[in-house]
Amino acid sequence: MNSISLSIDEIRNLLSQIPDPEIPVITIADLGILREISIQDNTCIISITPTYSGCPAMKMIEDEIIKKFRENGVENVKINMVYHPAWTTDWINDEAKEKLRIYGIAPPEKSTVNKSSLMSETKEIACPQCRSKNTEMISQFGSTACKALYRCKDCKEAFDYFKCI
Repeated sequence: MNSISLSIDEIRNLLSQIPDPEIPVITIADLGILREISIQDNTCIISITPTYSGCPAMKMIEDEIIKKFRENGVENVKINMVYHPAWTTDWINDEAKEKLRIYGIAPPEKSTVNKSSLMSETKEIACPQCRSKNTEMISQFGSTACKALYRCKDCKEAFDYFKCI
């Protein structure tokens, strides 16, 4: 049995390098799905929360975590899926939101308290290209289920909006 020679901070730094498989410009730490890191009985325990219950990227994220540990000589890894509290877009850090915007995805708004979309009301979303708020939703679903497809009426570009959850 190999011993874990990495500190919690070193482990966090390693895992903070793992990109989100669906949006490679941000990491699992940027998204806020990396919840807790602990070492117990010579096993590194990583707790992650899926962005939503059916997220197809979670298996790939687990595989990337294990791969990252093995590349750094750590074999004893346990991954816990934590469902409570449920993940929210409020956990995406501000730096990641700016990375999303630069990448061409309108980032989620600051708070998930506005539930107007449940009443079929559309939000005023700024275009990530030209920043105009003269936009319209084309489809409730974009390139992935967690995004909606919008179009800017000024620059005419289509773009994804990372929906607030």
